[in-house]
Amino acid sequence: MAEPLRFGLDRLGEWTESREFEITPERLASYARASNEAAPALLDGEVAGPVFAIVPIWDVLHEATGPVVPEAAAPHVLHVGQEIRYRAPLGPMGPVKARAAVVGVHPKSSGTIVLIKGEIADPGGEVLAELFVTEFYRGVTADGGGGDRLPDSGPAAADGDPDATVSEQVDLDQAERYAEASGDHNAIHLDQQAAQAVGLPGTIVHGLCLLAVASRAALRVGGAEGTGRTKRLGVRFSKPVRPGESLLTRVWRIDEGRLAFETIDNAGEVVLRDGFVELS
Repeated sequence: MAEPLRFGLDRLGEWTESREFEITPERLASYARASNEAAPALLDGEVAGPVFAIVPIWDVLHEATGPVVPEAAAPHVLHVGQEIRYRAPLGPMGPVKARAAVVGVHPKSSGTIVLIKGEIADPGGEVLAELFVTEFYRGVTADGGGGDRLPDSGPAAADGDPDATVSEQVDLDQAERYAEASGDHNAIHLDQQAAQAVGLPGTIVHGLCLLAVASRAALRVGGAEGTGRTKRLGVRFSKPVRPGESLLTRVWRIDEGRLAFETIDNAGEVVLRDGFVELS
């Protein structure tokens, strides 16, 4: 077993400097098109889709991990979970401020979990959205741990048959379009050789793009597609998806304003699990 690596535990909870990001109709519409949205309000840039909050925060997430995660661990990272909590809908509101901090490091027998918290605020400092990103550093053991644990999960999928199923097709150029709209140009999504070098069969679609697709299915079932009514959204990423695959999202109505979902691939394997949406 490899020797434990020293993580910067003394930097837990240390926020990055706030970075300004301009939310324009063009950026909202670009993200909607890259996620294959169909609702006119999203395609016209009038309101943000439920996953768009990741875009203003993307660069500062990486700034936050730099002082905490050792460089040798970086190639082993997997994005395994995502949660977004909205205090107010996002729309074409002009400049917002984004910042992030690593708030938890938790070594396990098979690797180390790192929890990152991000915030998007208006120019006056009022927080509009909170994001929780869960990373897993496979095969990397931290020399210690501490800080916050994962946020409470949302409603689990109900037993029995789902209330609805929604089929979606992942386009062959989905990863390229999503990278351009989101700012996530990780080579495993765009370069076959880079993806194969880390043990993947080839390029894979961004997990957050898959979340945009699956959450759209849940919102459609809940009658809230393209409305900006998402209050809370979360998922666990369990299996990569190749461009061109077809997906089936199964949706359960938990109660008024709450839905659970999971997504399976061509082979019937779960690629997104423990998904949930809460509506305002």
